[in-house]
Parts: sequence; structure tokens; C-alpha cells
Amino acid sequence: MTRPHFLVVAVPGQGHINPARALAERLARTTSGARVTLSTAVSAHRLMFPSLASPDEEVHEGAISYIPYSDGYDHGFHLFAGDGDSARRYVEAIGRVGRETFSAVLDRLAARGQPVTCVVYAMLLWWAAEVARDRRVPRALYWIQPATMLAVYYHYFHGYERIITEHAADPGFTVAMPGLPSMAIRDLPSFFTNVTDERMVAAFGAVRRTFEQLDLDVNGSAGGKKPTVLVNTVEALELGVLASVHELDVFPVGPAVRSLLADGTRSGKSAVVGGDLFEHDEKGYMEWLDTKPARSVVYVSFGSTSAASKRQKEEIKRGLAASGRSSLWVVRKDNRDGEEDDERSMLVEWCDQVRVLSHPAVGCFVTHCGWNSTLESVSCGAPVVAVPQWSDQDTNARLVVEWGIGVRAAIDADRFLDGEELTRCLEIVMGDSEEGAAIRRSSVEWKEKVQEAIMDGGSSEHYLRTFLGQFSDEA
Repeated sequence: MTRPHFLVVAVPGQGHINPARALAERLARTTSGARVTLSTAVSAHRLMFPSLASPDEEVHEGAISYIPYSDGYDHGFHLFAGDGDSARRYVEAIGRVGRETFSAVLDRLAARGQPVTCVVYAMLLWWAAEVARDRRVPRALYWIQPATMLAVYYHYFHGYERIITEHAADPGFTVAMPGLPSMAIRDLPSFFTNVTDERMVAAFGAVRRTFEQLDLDVNGSAGGKKPTVLVNTVEALELGVLASVHELDVFPVGPAVRSLLADGTRSGKSAVVGGDLFEHDEKGYMEWLDTKPARSVVYVSFGSTSAASKRQKEEIKRGLAASGRSSLWVVRKDNRDGEEDDERSMLVEWCDQVRVLSHPAVGCFVTHCGWNSTLESVSCGAPVVAVPQWSDQDTNARLVVEWGIGVRAAIDADRFLDGEELTRCLEIVMGDSEEGAAIRRSSVEWKEKVQEAIMDGGSSEHYLRTFLGQFSDEA
């Protein structure tokens, strides 16, 4: 057989690159002799490897090679920094320029005798699937959100769009989709209901195109072979949902958390992993945590995309102060309004989140519920206060409550969290009530199940090897 060569292509954002790098490393580790290349846009590539002589220079790091494509915005693009017109221009550019430059990456690899045998493309990058299909290269969609979201989107685009659209203004209206529990409109992706923000509309268009590519594979499959979807989830977390989309061959291979897979993690340690798009703060935040009692610190982070308003940050600070608990709070450099440390809190610009969540002093994670953060909280056994903002985060918050590992904060229509509500949620999760004790027990139980899944012989390892068996006799 031809030596397997997996080309993983990712969106140029921290929340997409993290699971892409984790999957690339697992592909290389699990398949003896396989080549693995990761390709993201030049703008992210140059931040991951800031010492390069040229921003598009190739990098070979261990078993992984990094070769960027261009999306036409080599200095970067931030969805929330512009308006609807700029978002539409970006989506159009990445579809056109990305297709051309990604094709050039495939040509370059083939010319040097390293032809790609499978393209693993992330959601939103529908054009990468199109390029692979035109070249008759096998492909797999890498779904970096929960399987529940995969099923929700699939059913939305296959018969449920009309009913959801008709009731978009009624947050309490429930929809029953095949294989899923009844879900209220408020629990579904914000893309379904936010039709006035043209930036969201543009991003949702790329989601739609992703599923159109899957439909082409469903309708054009030979011999009954279903399109392959690798999902960044754990079988035990979403067991019933995984079988709800019969048209797809779904492989739960998560959690894709690089530092959880690093040597030593299984003995309770987690190594700092490089390659982030943001510089880690040089403050001694881990040493600061070492000085705190067990389960006494609130960790607050709203991820790499969301930017809190000054008013929202003031309200969070007020709620934290009223709780009487210490806090470690991530406020990115591009979202600072003069916030400073005080006697109870430390602010950092970026940190190793898995190390923080694994620290015994951390008793709660106040999070936007991006899927990476949600999986990391489950994997580390950290109870959650969910404050969803957009996209899949409402659905993820619902899962947090369903799994019993946290509470969902009440927020207004503008996604604003007031201080009293934050204090109330912290008291539930970290206090002495039976509800808080039950949340902490569930967090520990789910942590153990997730850790089992990534061990040798675990469910995620099994599904990854099953997928790889199509490409190598040694998988």
C-alpha cells in the first residue's frame, strides 16, 4: 500500500487549531510510518512559529509537518472586529483563494513524492473537501464540536429548517429531532436565530456549505460507503446521539486536547505545549495557585474569540468580589480596559488552561462553553458555570447541565451576566449544598470516563484505529 499521508486542514483560529494539532499528533502516533501534515492559513502559521524567516515557510516538528495555505488575509482576520461586509468578503476570499492555495499545497506534496492519501478537513472549510473530491482523494470531515451539534445541524438542513425558523423568536419552543432529546430554541445554535448580525450570517453560510459537501458524498457514494466524520467527543458522553445520523459514518475520537495526550499526563501531570496563537503570560500563575486551598479558586475565561465589554468585566469583577473567593481571570491583551490584580484575584493574558483546570485549588470554571473549553473542563473534572455567548455554546451549556457537572447562568438577550447571578451560581457550584456536592461528584465521575477513553484500549483509541484501518495494515 502507498505510505499513508494525512493532510489535516484547519481554520486559522485558536479554537480550531488546538483540536487539529491534537488529531495530527494522534494520527502520527497511531499509524506507524504515516506522514501527517497540518495546514492552516498563513496568518495563524506565522503566529504559531514567530521566528520563521518567511511567514509561509514550512515547519517540520517531530512527526508533523506544517505547510500553510493562504486565505487572502495573510495578516489575519477577526470576525468580531469588522462589519457584515468585511465578514462576507472574507468568507468569499477564503473560498476562492483558499481553494487555489490549498490545491498548490497538494501539488507541492505530490511533486516531492509525498502524495496525500486522505484530506481531513475542518468544518467551515467546505472548499477543501471540494478540492479533494475533484482529485479523487479520500476525505473525512473533522467535526470539532459535539456530536449533538453535528446531529442538530444535519437535521436542520434535512427537514427541520422551516419549523425552527418559524419559531426562532420563541426561546422556549421545543423541537424534537430524530435521535435527540427535545430541545428548546434557546438550546440550539445562535446561527438559527441571529439573522440580523451579518457577520453571523456569513459564518453560518460556511456551515451550510460544509453540509452541502457531505450531501454530495452521501449521494455520490459508491458501494454504500458513507461519508466519514471524525468527531471530537467521547462515546460515553454522547452515546445515544452518535447513532442518530444514519447517513454518516461517525467516529468519536476525542477529546482532542494535546496536553492531555502528552507524556506524563496520565500520571497526573500536563506539559506546557507550544504553538498557541497567543503568548502565554509570564506571571507565575501556577505558583500562585499553589498557595491557595483546595477548591477555593474561580477560574474565568471566555476563550480566544469572545471579547467582554468593559461593563461586563466590571460586573464579573463585582460578582467575584461578592463571592468572597479568589479568582484567576484570563483577559486577553486585545480586551484590556485597565484591569489590574487585587488582593484576591490574578489577571493573566493567556495561560495553559488544562494545567490550570487540573490544579486542585481550582473549584470552578466560569466559561463561555466553547467546545474545547467544555471538553477540557470535563477531562480535568472541573465544575462549570456556563455563560454561553454564540454559535454552539448554548447547546454545550445544555450538555453541561445534562451531565450534571455545572449550572447555566441566567443571562439577558444581549448575553449579559450580572454580578448577583454570577455570585449565585458560584455559591451553588462551590458551596456546601447537596446540589454543589452532586456537581462535584459528577465532575469526578465524568473525568474518569473520559480518561478511560483515551487510554490504550479505550473507546477513542478504538475508533481512531478503525478509521485508520482503511489506510494502513498496521493501524
